[in-house]
Amino acid sequence: MKARFYPPQKLLGVAFTLVACLGLASGQLNAAKPNVVLILMDDMGAHDLSGEGSTFYQSPNIDSIAAEGLRFKNGYATCCVCSPSRASIQLGTFPARNGITDWIGAKSGLEWTRPNRVLPAEYEHRLPDEDVTIAEAFREAGYGTFFAGKWHLGDKGSWPDDHGYDENKGGHDRGSPPGGFFSPYKNPVLEDGPPGESLPIRLAEETADYIRRHQDQPFFAMLSFYSVHAPVQTTKPLWQKYRELAPELPEGQERFKVDRTLPVRQVQDHPVYAGMVETVDDAVGVVLETLEELELAENTIVVFTSDNGGVSSGDAYATSNLPLRGGKGRQWEGGIREPLYIRFPAAIKAGSEDATPVTGADLYPTLLDLCGLPLKPQQHVDGVSLKPIIEGGSIDERPLYWHYPHYGNQGGEPNAIIQLQRWKLIHYFEDGRNELYDLDNDAGETSDLSLSNPAKTQQLWQQLDQWLTEVGAKRPEPDPRYDPKQTQEYYRRIQTANKQRLEDFHQRILKANWQPNAEWWGSFQTVD
Repeated sequence: MKARFYPPQKLLGVAFTLVACLGLASGQLNAAKPNVVLILMDDMGAHDLSGEGSTFYQSPNIDSIAAEGLRFKNGYATCCVCSPSRASIQLGTFPARNGITDWIGAKSGLEWTRPNRVLPAEYEHRLPDEDVTIAEAFREAGYGTFFAGKWHLGDKGSWPDDHGYDENKGGHDRGSPPGGFFSPYKNPVLEDGPPGESLPIRLAEETADYIRRHQDQPFFAMLSFYSVHAPVQTTKPLWQKYRELAPELPEGQERFKVDRTLPVRQVQDHPVYAGMVETVDDAVGVVLETLEELELAENTIVVFTSDNGGVSSGDAYATSNLPLRGGKGRQWEGGIREPLYIRFPAAIKAGSEDATPVTGADLYPTLLDLCGLPLKPQQHVDGVSLKPIIEGGSIDERPLYWHYPHYGNQGGEPNAIIQLQRWKLIHYFEDGRNELYDLDNDAGETSDLSLSNPAKTQQLWQQLDQWLTEVGAKRPEPDPRYDPKQTQEYYRRIQTANKQRLEDFHQRILKANWQPNAEWWGSFQTVD
């Protein structure tokens, strides 16, 4: 198969009136078994798309999925980091229940050596063999199953082909691409392409090839990009394009602001990251064009979402999630809010929107339901089918739960969350305090209402505490090595000298003579 090298941007023509005519009345789903293409991004934040309000990033192909389908205005990942969210999609359960509460490979217990008050809780390091994954459910129903891209749900013996996927291109235990985003990939289950071949384009072409080979039978294909995770890498032409498009920082304004633990990016102007967004958008276009070419688009469900918020602190400090607070690894909305779109021309009217809070755990029962397959309520116990919403109705109101008893590399603190109606309560395991936010009136989580509304705070905390106990959630324990002076000095260094290094580095990226290395597609990354 011939690989593409950064094809020109191809805007998908969105014929809104024509697509709207394809929307059928409630319940009239196509009698033929629908195909499914589930597209999962890595580290893409809620506002990292032009269709979600970014004036810097360009993503016409991804935007078209929302424009031609249903956009959930309150889409959520089930965790602020990757592995737990990915497990929820595969299993239909929240991290506290399935035990995968941190990215697999993170240190826990006494292996954690940073000077913090509690020890991160222990967690499961692979998908449980006894659980039935979404791929296994589709395979039981006679579907072909395919996986391409990032897995990060266990070591060998717990890779995609061990959990229901007939074919696996690139999914293994690593969370970031071993060779970066250009060939040679150094990936044990993906052959290298010519030097400099684009990884997201290659993964999209592998997916397109699978669709061509299986167009005469129903298929469930998951395209799980490594993008836009670190290392941030792009080509020189794309860097030049976005360097010229980057907004000028007003005189005296800083690019980073310290929020409790780490500096947090306040502006979208990283030209290398913007190039990554454009490239992965081109890759999504490859798959969408293949569905159109094969006349499969009408009866194919396309889902698009991400595994956690954009990286605004820690890692490469690459994007801003404003007006949402925080980002990947953090407990606020910037860490867990995601784009979540479902396009299904045979059943969904183009341009639909819904404000119901939904999560990645809902995809398992929703996709089975849309395909007319039997649900597995004993498996996807935390997910609910969104088919009633798709058919113009609603689902029962329910609480949503998050559990992250760990310290994030991006400055997050061990916490658990309950969200019910407009209220969001965050419980902190370090000292037992609670924060309460009214998301309807304060989406940026700037005003903690826990002291002014103690009754609601206590009610939600009791509900959250009871749920954590019922599902057997593991909680952090005090660290006997804790030294408050050492902790204070650790964060003082990060918030002063490290912050200045970040300001200097990210300013240099925008200089006309900047380059990461001689080849441009070698790794580079900022220091935490």
